[in-house]
Amino acid sequence: MSMLIELNNAGLFAGGNWRARHISFAVDAGQIVTLIGPNGAGKSTSVKMALGIEKPTEGVCQRKPNLSVGYVPQKLAIDWTMPMSVERFMRLTNPLSDQEIQQALTDVGVFQHLHHPVTELSGGEFQRVLIARAIARRPELLVLDEPAQGIDVAGEAQIYQLIQQVRDQLNCGVLLISHDLHIVMGQTDTVVCINGHVCCHGSPTSVANNPEYQALFGPEAASQLAVYDHQHDHDHHHDHATCRGHDHA
Repeated sequence: MSMLIELNNAGLFAGGNWRARHISFAVDAGQIVTLIGPNGAGKSTSVKMALGIEKPTEGVCQRKPNLSVGYVPQKLAIDWTMPMSVERFMRLTNPLSDQEIQQALTDVGVFQHLHHPVTELSGGEFQRVLIARAIARRPELLVLDEPAQGIDVAGEAQIYQLIQQVRDQLNCGVLLISHDLHIVMGQTDTVVCINGHVCCHGSPTSVANNPEYQALFGPEAASQLAVYDHQHDHDHHHDHATCRGHDHA
């Protein structure tokens, strides 16, 4: 596999406190990695360090030279009172060709909405448009922040299935940020549980059975995850989950 990004014992000190510390994970081409943890646990900070948006106070960050990244944000600041078609939205801050737009929308199954107003899309349809916008330039790494937020359970499953399809088609690395675990973890290759630091990581099953994970999300979390266990027809090497004790500064 080809390494895209890697953090090694990275931490960020800002505003008089550690936003995250002892963060280690890597994303390779073709791999889906999910960062989970409570709100304010340091997930977004960890991603910013990995992408070079924030410089780590300690530790090491490595990125593939000239890495191309597609990003799906958690929230968008858009004036929804303005009439805007899907086609126009795709071009916002991103000069794309007609062919790139058509291909990306086709890839995610919403090409039929090309000329429809964005305001008429369902939550799931709009999320697909956001993903299309992120993959239009065929990035090596796709980063998604809470990609299923505001979507019902059936829509969640479809969105995560779509992300897996995008990974397979582009052979890109995928880095997810989520606090909604049962479906995300069932589709991912490696899970990194963050609560100010990396408290456990490994395959979905090994993390779900880990006492630190269960302490964060409740004893019923592991049984809920089992419904969505990871199924695929290709092999991945999964390390056993490893844990580090709570060592906040």
